[in-house]
Amino acid sequence: MKNPKLSSRYAKALFDFAGEKNQIEEVFGDLQLFANTLKENRELQMLLRNPVVPPNQKHQIFESVFNGTLHEITYQFLDLLLKKRREPDLDTICEGFFELYKQAHNIKSARIVTAQPLSDELKSKIVSLLTEQTHATIELKESVDPLIIGGFVIQMDDFFLDSSILSKINKLRQEFSQNSFQVQF
Repeated sequence: MKNPKLSSRYAKALFDFAGEKNQIEEVFGDLQLFANTLKENRELQMLLRNPVVPPNQKHQIFESVFNGTLHEITYQFLDLLLKKRREPDLDTICEGFFELYKQAHNIKSARIVTAQPLSDELKSKIVSLLTEQTHATIELKESVDPLIIGGFVIQMDDFFLDSSILSKINKLRQEFSQNSFQVQF
């Protein structure tokens, strides 16, 4: 069972230690590599999370896959997590570290949903507008949902803007269903 408080503490500890050693960028790159490797290799992910596999065997597999590819701080930290049997929390610890990194570097994630894929020119305009408004570096994640018919939906932190045709149709439906106007003949 995942423990978000525990994961955030491990992530903060790694972030602080990497900051003391001036290795935040290296650790960030290593954790991205580690997280992507786990996402791409489901067998490795399942093996590391399997409680039946003995810890020493997990350590040997982890060492054979990542030894020499990760920075010493990252390698020792992930090895410590394996020794402490924190494998189920690996992904949330990585996510916590990524969030701390984004906060420290003033990077904000924005999500935009459109009915059709956006052109590169339009994406850059949206990013520049959001950057201008927030004074932060914007990391834009795009998704396509034809059900919104047209327009867009933007979500960033607490900000949510739904300018889709579907939401406008739903608002009109709601207004018409509550119409108090009655024709008198």
